Amino acid sequence: MAHELTMPKLSDSMADAVIVRWLKAPGDAFERGEGLVEVETDKATVVYEAESAGTLDSILAPEGATVAFGQPIATLANGSGELGSDDPQAPAQPAYRDGSAGERPNATPVARRTAVELGLSLHGIAGTGSGGRITREDVQKAAAESAQEQQPAAVAGKGDTRTLELTATQTTIARRMAESATTIPSFTVSIDVDMSLITTLRRGAREESDEAPSVNDFVVKAAAGALQTFPRFNASFVDGKVECYSHINVGIAVATDDALLVPVVFDADRKTLAQIAADTQRLADAARRRALQPDDLRDGTFTVSNLGMFGVRSFAAIIDSPQVAILAVGGVRRAPAEDANGGVVFRDLMTVTLTCDHRVVYGADGAQFLSRLRELLERPLALTL
Repeated sequence: MAHELTMPKLSDSMADAVIVRWLKAPGDAFERGEGLVEVETDKATVVYEAESAGTLDSILAPEGATVAFGQPIATLANGSGELGSDDPQAPAQPAYRDGSAGERPNATPVARRTAVELGLSLHGIAGTGSGGRITREDVQKAAAESAQEQQPAAVAGKGDTRTLELTATQTTIARRMAESATTIPSFTVSIDVDMSLITTLRRGAREESDEAPSVNDFVVKAAAGALQTFPRFNASFVDGKVECYSHINVGIAVATDDALLVPVVFDADRKTLAQIAADTQRLADAARRRALQPDDLRDGTFTVSNLGMFGVRSFAAIIDSPQVAILAVGGVRRAPAEDANGGVVFRDLMTVTLTCDHRVVYGADGAQFLSRLRELLERPLALTL
């Protein structure tokens, strides 16, 4: 007898997700740990693995469909391998947000991925490929026709208008950022940090190895140290109460082509600088390939966002609710400074800006946190131990 496979919760903030690609077809048997379906959540594209052996009976959610957490996406046969599609008690195929039922369209893998990227259902698209198979060109043509149908008249002074649909990830980011900006009474504090010693250390490390820690790795390590000193920043505001955490898990904001993902360096205070560098490299690479696993995105307690590589001097970031604070990191710049004898020397300065939830911490708290962060970064030898 078949039973339902429902959309799992693959991230802390996930409300729904998009079916990108089914890795098994109806009638295929699978073992525990085998990939069943590729799903795009609000934070990443992940492969959902079978929790036990069985057989895929029928697909209820076609590729490209957006499915809410807990809703059925397929039926599975029992371990005997008998299919449940002939069971009169089998559940009816539900309708999803794209209006489709459960029949799998005949399309190439590239066409399926293109449809997901364009936010388009494969149902109703006429295939021009062999045997009526839908190709990428068919999907692109359908998307262009759909956009033309929805094209409003030109607005005087603005010209023709092109409307872009948000992906599932972009929609969730938009919702969460709007909630954060409108519900959290935040304030910002900034400070300049002398990065000259770190610049020198990194220059020497690069001469010995291509895997020298980045500036951001030093910042993550120093932020973890500051969070040890000021644990109220390693917290969340939940239901009118402050939850303080014993683990210091620092999220690192990573920009991809169409989204902003925040994978997490777990127990950053307990890791060496080299371990943090290895973690951030792996996480950033996986984020850009949209290959992060659900566990990479969970349980962050503080976030670092760095735009210094784009030449940005300073900026203020929006708090990743329900966290209490986020650190925005600008680029390192060469600037004149006065030495102890009144002369002029040039230093490598970096501006960091802390955005804080005023319900949990106050201005003096933010200033003290940044002072501790600066102290750690300006005496970086301790960070390398």
